[in-house]
Amino acid sequence: MGRPLPAIRPAHADDAAFIARNILASQRGLLPRGWLDIALGWDEPRCLAFVEKIATAQARSWWHVSHFIIAEVGGEAGASLCALPAAGTGPAARAAIEEIAGATEAAAIFRRGAYARNCWVQGGEGEWLIEHVATLPQYRGRGLVQALIGHALAAGKTAGFERASISFLIGNAAAERSYARAGFTFAEEKRDPVFQALTGSPGFRRFTRAI
Repeated sequence: MGRPLPAIRPAHADDAAFIARNILASQRGLLPRGWLDIALGWDEPRCLAFVEKIATAQARSWWHVSHFIIAEVGGEAGASLCALPAAGTGPAARAAIEEIAGATEAAAIFRRGAYARNCWVQGGEGEWLIEHVATLPQYRGRGLVQALIGHALAAGKTAGFERASISFLIGNAAAERSYARAGFTFAEEKRDPVFQALTGSPGFRRFTRAI
């Protein structure tokens, strides 16, 4: 018998620890640190605790559990992603961090995270955004990401969107293959030497597809 098909469900508040882990993993890609690691400047347990809080904050940013769907295998969460309108994601992220960290510390967090500004690519305000895609290592190769993306695209179409956008670190070949398999094609990329010196990746690449 083949492996069971994944069950896709919305994330809930009690998934915050799983979502936090996957947010950090997705931002890191194949690198040791991602945007939140660098912007927060803390060790992993403290970063995870903070991300759990913004995942359940009143401000519903793209880190919030309400924007995530989860793929389960045998009742166990194996992968997740977030899907939401691209419009307003920046202000929502700032509001979430300010809610949890306070205005003064939030300003320092965004100051440390400004290194990504020159190469971040997100797409048009009218697009349906898919981000923070990650799978636990033991569940890779089972089609969980493809199932999640299929559900996310259907949700975007139902919401009235005609195009979806997804961004990832240049050099993350596994992510690029996965998104290409889901029908996404190259739209743009941006590179920045300061970003590369700090992270090890030249910058970000963005794929899009019609939905």
